[in-house]
Amino acid sequence: MTTYAVEVVYRGIFQKSLSRNICRSIVLASRLEGKIGTAFGRYGDSPERNGIPAKYFAVVADDAVELEEVLAQYEPTQVDVSIVVDDTLCKGVESWAWYGLQPINALTKPNGTVIVTSYQDPEQLKEDIHAKDQPYDLAIVKGSKSFSGLWVYKDDHTDVRVLGALAKVCPDMVGLDSYKEAIIQQWEDQRKVTSAERAHGRVHVTPVEPGEGNPEEPFTFDMPGWHDMEEALVIPAVKPGGGFRGGEGGFEPVRSAVFKKFSTRTMRPVVNFETCTKCTLCWLQCPDSCFDVTPETLYDANMEACCGCGVCEDVCPVPDCITMVNEEAFTDNASQYEHWKRDRDGYMNWLDEKIALSKTEVREHGFHHVGQYEEQSQTAEVGNDD
Repeated sequence: MTTYAVEVVYRGIFQKSLSRNICRSIVLASRLEGKIGTAFGRYGDSPERNGIPAKYFAVVADDAVELEEVLAQYEPTQVDVSIVVDDTLCKGVESWAWYGLQPINALTKPNGTVIVTSYQDPEQLKEDIHAKDQPYDLAIVKGSKSFSGLWVYKDDHTDVRVLGALAKVCPDMVGLDSYKEAIIQQWEDQRKVTSAERAHGRVHVTPVEPGEGNPEEPFTFDMPGWHDMEEALVIPAVKPGGGFRGGEGGFEPVRSAVFKKFSTRTMRPVVNFETCTKCTLCWLQCPDSCFDVTPETLYDANMEACCGCGVCEDVCPVPDCITMVNEEAFTDNASQYEHWKRDRDGYMNWLDEKIALSKTEVREHGFHHVGQYEEQSQTAEVGNDD
C-alpha cells in the first residue's frame, strides 16, 4: 500500500481559493482511480493573515484505513511534492506560528519534488531555496504568481497548470487523464484541460543535489517548555528604543528578536534618500513601525520588520522616492541607508535598476490604486504557458 502527500504553500487569503482548487482536484482525481483522499488547510482563513504564508494539504491513499492512519498525525511530516504558488516563498516561510524560518523544502521527502510557479530559472531559485542534505527535484511551471482570493479571483488557469505539472512529476499518485476528467467535472471547460496538458509537457525539472542551494542557516529560537513557564501570564513590554544604531542621534525602536515579518513580504520598498523631503509620512503611517530615523532625519526601512504592505509608497508625496519592487530582486535584508552612506553613486545606480525593474513588470500583488484588482481581473491572460 502507498500513501502520497502534497502540500501547497500559499499567501494567506490572497491565494486560498487557488490552493483549495489544487488540493480538491487532487482528491477528486484520485477517486476516479479507485483511491481515496482528503484535503485540508491550515491557518489561512483570518483577515489578519493577509499575505502570511499558509498551507493546504492533500493526502491520497489506497484505502480508508491507510488514510486514517496517516491523518492521525496533525499534519504530514513529509510530503512527496511541495507546491509553491509564489516564488518569493522560496526564501523560507513561517507558516504556523512565529517559531523561526522554515525552508520551503523542509517537508519534501528525499527524491521528492518542489514545484514552483515562476519566470525565474532554476539557478536563480536555488539561490533562495535553503540547501537540503538529501536530493530532490525542482520543477518550474513558467508563469507569474496568481494572487487570487480576497478581492478578485483571477481565473488564469494556474490551478490546472499546476495539476498538469503534478501529473508529470508524481504520476503514481494520480495520472494526467484522471486530472483532465476531474477538471471537466468541475469546470466543464476544455481550455482548462488544454492548459493542464501544456503544463504537463512543458514543466522543467532540474535535479538538486545534497548541499546545493542557499547555505545560510535559517533563523531559529528555542521555545520555552512548560517547565520554564512563569506562574502567571506575563507579557514583557518591548523597550522604547534609543538612538539610531546605538548612537545619540535619530531613533531606532527596540523590536522583538524573534518576531520577524519578512516571510510575509512579496514586495519591498526601496528609498531614494536624495529626494526625501523628510515629511515623516512613511514613518508615521507604517503599520509595523519598520522605519528607523537616521541622524539626518531620513527614514531607513528595517527589512526584518517590513511586511511589504506598500503603505509607505502610497503615502509618500514625492514621485519615485519610495518604490515597491518585487522581492525576487533581492538576496538579503541589508540596510539601504548604510549602502547609501557607504557608496552614494553605487546606491543610486542600484536604486535606478530596481525602480526600472518595477516599471517593466505587471504588478499583480501589493495595493497601488483603487480599481487595481478589477483592472487585473479583466486583463489576466488565460492559459498562458509561455
